[in-house]
Amino acid sequence: MSPHRAAHRRRPVGRLLGRAVVGALLVVLLVIGGTAFRVWQVARADDRRPVDIVVVLGAAQYHGKPSDVLAARLDQALELYQDGLTKYIVTVGGRLPGDAYTEAQAGKKWLMDNGVPSGKIVDVDVGSDTLGSLQAVAELSQQRGWTSALIVSDPWHSLRARTMANDFGLTAWASPARSGPVVQTREVQFKYIVRETGALMYYRLTHAPSEISGDGLG
Repeated sequence: MSPHRAAHRRRPVGRLLGRAVVGALLVVLLVIGGTAFRVWQVARADDRRPVDIVVVLGAAQYHGKPSDVLAARLDQALELYQDGLTKYIVTVGGRLPGDAYTEAQAGKKWLMDNGVPSGKIVDVDVGSDTLGSLQAVAELSQQRGWTSALIVSDPWHSLRARTMANDFGLTAWASPARSGPVVQTREVQFKYIVRETGALMYYRLTHAPSEISGDGLG
């Protein structure tokens, strides 16, 4: 075969390969962009409605006092309870070495201090990440006959947390906290949208938690 013919054959193959690479990159960008849009879209919504339980996802606490992030979530859960949308609030989250309280216990203490009867709060103090905590909530719900839940977390965390809860068999919606340090500036909001987009894609691929320490978005 002449060099001219060999080069002529290589050109279509090269073009096809180039198109395939460009196509694959476009698909990846579309998936990432679509996921980021859904994170943003769900973050803007508040799907409050009557449910069996309101689940407050854990965040840092200091000697029984909720951090600003956790306090914002608890305040949102209190509002839902006071509006009559649930009879029970479930607080979740474990403890770090040396802590006297778990995140779940700190949350229950705060709610009791703000007028919610102890019998209407269930603290689930297991799980070091969202996936583990929601699995424990799902197991408790199965025992108690609860089937529906409102997940209270930060706006950008709502889609991933809701997805996990649904995967564990709960019919779940999100009612995110609208105050606190996670929603203060556009720069912070953008950072969390980027982080949650990656974390959600990782979860959908692996069904494993994506550890994001310190802010309750694990």
